[in-house]
Amino acid sequence: MVKLSDAKICLVISGGPIDLEFAAEYLKGRRFFWTIAVDAGLETAKKLDIVPDMVVGDLDSLDPTVTMYFRNKENLRWDVHDSEKNESDTELALQWAAKMGCEEIAILGATGGRLDHFIGNVHLLYPCMQKGIFAYLIDPQNKIYLTDCSRRFVKKKLWGKYISFLPLTQEVRGITLTGFKYPLGKKDIEIGTSLCISNELKEEEGYLVFEEGVLICIESHDKD
Repeated sequence: MVKLSDAKICLVISGGPIDLEFAAEYLKGRRFFWTIAVDAGLETAKKLDIVPDMVVGDLDSLDPTVTMYFRNKENLRWDVHDSEKNESDTELALQWAAKMGCEEIAILGATGGRLDHFIGNVHLLYPCMQKGIFAYLIDPQNKIYLTDCSRRFVKKKLWGKYISFLPLTQEVRGITLTGFKYPLGKKDIEIGTSLCISNELKEEEGYLVFEEGVLICIESHDKD
């Protein structure tokens, strides 16, 4: 079972492919204020022995036996939608997390499978950031999030040895990187460049400072 948290951290189990061994290890010892299963993510929740607080989606890709299993659970909220709708199931889940006052959202099952879903999920981090919510996509190799302000990176806390920065906005201005293997000084980048991919921390701490724009940040490592 996922433990409750005093901090308002939400776990979203999306409907994409998930490495169950990784997910079980990631969840071990972590505490969450609210847990949302998104459509087929409910099957993953069952395999991980998690009873979520809410199920969101059109349930079109969910095994009916799993639906029946969870229908008997008390205090489980269901937000079921028609399959023809404007929002993806994951977007609806993130909207619920924001309504519940969550300050941080960890999203599993949002990077594998179809690339349109993956890229769309990266873009869904933007309205979370605008609301002041730190939301990120997690898988065995990657942690993906957005930033519109300066950040400090600590080597021992990184998801992997590599740190990449890609512009989400057309332009990101005045990027300065210190403590990195490949430093920068007040560099402007635009969509269409790979300049800031696969950097690494040279020091125990590194700093990202920039003047304007939004960056996609990816902490990653090579597959074992």
